[in-house]
Amino acid sequence: MDETLEQRVVELETRLAFQEQALAELGEAMAALRLETARSAELFRHGLEEMKQSRGSFFADPADEPPPPHY
Repeated sequence: MDETLEQRVVELETRLAFQEQALAELGEAMAALRLETARSAELFRHGLEEMKQSRGSFFADPADEPPPPHY
């Protein structure tokens, strides 16, 4: 009986060790994803700012345009 109990405890300890390692790896992966998400958000904000700044050149005032050649 003692041998069976000891075997079960060893098995549980082994499972616990694997779960602790998996949890640590998941934590590291989450940290990396947070950094990547922050970088992506910053790039997105930067792109939006560039679009806002260049919007004026895309939408020029039609009154500033010379008349078409057929006038």
